[in-house]
Amino acid sequence: MIKLLDTVALLDDIPDKNLRRGQVGTVVEILKEDGFEVEFSDNAGKPYAMLPLKSHQLMVLYHEPLDAAS
Repeated sequence: MIKLLDTVALLDDIPDKNLRRGQVGTVVEILKEDGFEVEFSDNAGKPYAMLPLKSHQLMVLYHEPLDAAS
């Protein structure tokens, strides 16, 4: 399940926004009907794209291992 402030990666190219599969963004708003506003920023933190996406277009990224007790 995708949550607010999750780090996500694109699963599809979005050529009209100059985004390609694998680019990393942050969920900044939860929208209705399985929608998420995602902001894409460069390494300096400057945003270069923000757009609504559906969960099937995104993969949540994890930076820590799963807890074995979960």
